[in-house]
Amino acid sequence: MTIDVDTVLKGKYPAKAHAKRVVEYIRTQIPDASGVIYLEGRSDALLEDSDEPVPFRQRRAFMYLSGVDLPDCYLIYDIAKEQLTLFIPPVDPESVIWAGLPLTPEEALAKYDVDTVLPSTELNATLAKLGSERKGKDSSVFAIAERVADHVTFLEFDSKNLTILGEAIDECRVIKDEFEIALIRKANIVSGAAHKAVFESVKKAKNEFELEGVFLGECNKWGAKKQAYPSIVASGRAAATLHYVHNNRELYVEGAAKDLLLVDAGAEWDCYSADITRTFPISGKFTQKSRAIYDIVLKMQHDCIAMLKEGVSWDDVHLLAHKIAIDGLLSLGVLKGDKEDILKARTSAAFLPHGLGHYLGMDTHDTGGHPNYSDPDPLFRYLRVRRNLPAGSVITVEPGIYFCEFIIRPYLKDPKHSQFIDEKVLDGYWDVGGVRIEDNILITKDGSVNLTDVVKDPVDLEKIIQQS
Repeated sequence: MTIDVDTVLKGKYPAKAHAKRVVEYIRTQIPDASGVIYLEGRSDALLEDSDEPVPFRQRRAFMYLSGVDLPDCYLIYDIAKEQLTLFIPPVDPESVIWAGLPLTPEEALAKYDVDTVLPSTELNATLAKLGSERKGKDSSVFAIAERVADHVTFLEFDSKNLTILGEAIDECRVIKDEFEIALIRKANIVSGAAHKAVFESVKKAKNEFELEGVFLGECNKWGAKKQAYPSIVASGRAAATLHYVHNNRELYVEGAAKDLLLVDAGAEWDCYSADITRTFPISGKFTQKSRAIYDIVLKMQHDCIAMLKEGVSWDDVHLLAHKIAIDGLLSLGVLKGDKEDILKARTSAAFLPHGLGHYLGMDTHDTGGHPNYSDPDPLFRYLRVRRNLPAGSVITVEPGIYFCEFIIRPYLKDPKHSQFIDEKVLDGYWDVGGVRIEDNILITKDGSVNLTDVVKDPVDLEKIIQQS
């Protein structure tokens, strides 16, 4: 699948198409659903004990049906008429002094995929009119519980439903349209450039936060001022911590470079995320042990991606990753015994404790995955997607192998697992820390498309770092 990202993104975010999809989902539960959908965007807020603003992050449900990344906005979708009305804040002269003129209704109408733009001062009057002039199912309002401001009233409506809308939006978000895929591609393009900048800077850097600054700076150059999540820049043994975000350790110990650097970082583009991880040698040359682990993880990712297409069970793909990890660790002598017995005992979870990946979209861990965090099976407990993959979904494939003492030591004390782990061989791998490789994959009818274009071949990585 080839699309011209910038050409697609010159159009409007397809808010009305999303609204229609949400109504279709609601009607699978309530066949004769009619009336209006009501949504509120996030309001501006101040930090506690401060007059500085909390960084603004739009409510994703509101964004999905509006494409509007502005505070203090509201939305009404008339189901029968298929019309979207956006409510934006009126001009506040005192705010203009500090922040300049806001978007005008005319500008908003030209920019967004909506039919009408009104000042938010007309919100309650509009709701009252819509509720009172209709009867029965046509006088219904669908909203999200605890996301209706105190000043908003639905008194004129015959009925209100505060449960189905959130579920409907979450489920519809799983399958991306062309515009959403273009946004994720753009986030990947920007993030890819930032990862490359880190490769080229690692030999000159002295600490993790310096390289985090390189990543953020490159994203800013592209115009991506927001990150999808806090960057993980983990050197040496810190890479064994899955969500290490301190990013404050030195890259060298007594003048010698630590083994590996794991960088898990992704920019956000117009509220859509990239989520990319690369692991590479700080010195520009893999050690024998780090290269051996890297090659296992690379095979895990390659073979899992090759398995992807519409309808594939994500449980099955995750299981394949564990089987390859077991084979690889057996070949190195870290594990011992029969591979089927190791899998049955779930001993591989000591080295791969997280799920293979998750849906990606407006949220890094996007909606609709139906995880089961109470699953008694440790192999699947942290798997964030527990369903067959539909075409149009975007999922991360991020296998890893980690040498985290806090996680592994209890396995060594448990005879159920210790019989399969050679502790003497394991002791030679603690300094590897962890290896993770992560790409963003679009599922298609007959296969998949990798939206991430960042070097991961170990020889190419070494060459880039050495030549920088």
